[in-house]
Amino acid sequence: MRIGITAGDPAGIGPEIVAAGIADGRLPALGRLVVFAEPTLFGAACRQVGAEPLPDDPEAAVSITAVEPHPIPTDFTPGTPSAFTGAVAAACVAAAARAALSGEVDAVVTAPISKTALRDAGFSHPGHTEMLADLAGVSAVAMMFVAGDLRVTLATIHVPLAEVASRLTSDGLDSVIRLTHECLAEQLGIPDPRMALLGLNPHAGEEGRFGDEERRILRPSIEAAHARGWRVEGPFPADSFFLRHPDDFDAVVAMYHDQGLIPVKLLAAGEAVNVTLGLPFLRTSVDHGTAFDIAGRGEADAGSLVAAAQLAAEWAGRDRGRG
Repeated sequence: MRIGITAGDPAGIGPEIVAAGIADGRLPALGRLVVFAEPTLFGAACRQVGAEPLPDDPEAAVSITAVEPHPIPTDFTPGTPSAFTGAVAAACVAAAARAALSGEVDAVVTAPISKTALRDAGFSHPGHTEMLADLAGVSAVAMMFVAGDLRVTLATIHVPLAEVASRLTSDGLDSVIRLTHECLAEQLGIPDPRMALLGLNPHAGEEGRFGDEERRILRPSIEAAHARGWRVEGPFPADSFFLRHPDDFDAVVAMYHDQGLIPVKLLAAGEAVNVTLGLPFLRTSVDHGTAFDIAGRGEADAGSLVAAAQLAAEWAGRDRGRG
């Protein structure tokens, strides 16, 4: 098993949580590791946790692949994102994606990046998911959050709340349902998986009184799924779903970012893992951001990163077992 790990935005907590997970042995226990990072700054993160800088040796159990050189600005400071840190983060993601596409690593685990720093560096992608889809040359991807048996896929991702209804289409929702079903049935081997769709509007629209998206978009997508023989139910009112049905479904499709992630982060207590569906390689990530406010202090918890790497190793192991 060979796992690629990106160090994320060098001004955030990414480098230190990767270094901490290596230093305490939890990441090396999962297989051979390749860290994609700016070497000088990642070396500093290693020293901060009492570890030696990693060798640039692909045969080593844990090694570093230095990203395209970016001169470190004299005013670089942990906790302060910039065009430089965005460029480094993007280079790490691109190098890891190339390694996965060429078969050099079995999975990619990503530390957090800053969308603002990416924009300052000239990248239009709003986040990892869209960047990886572009690098892999695929158009249909989805973001699923996993915490044990809790799995939540998002129908829309990084869009303003005011645009969610206009971005929600039958074709797009059909694609998310298909990717979720493929993950459950093929990746996880769940026979005849059961999926739930949350309504977009309060009370799932209440028969059109609070919006008609459930009637126009969600119900036709549910009927299309039924025509394929898939067990998809809903739309359910989102405000009560996770209280009433936590164990009734193998996955839930939420209509927008916070609708899905607020319950996930409350129920999973920081241990949820972000999985990108639809890529030609396995990618997992932490469920938190760059935490610039504590970057460089050695206070960051590597738990979510380790959980992401553990899930990557588990799922990649299934793929290898089937091969």
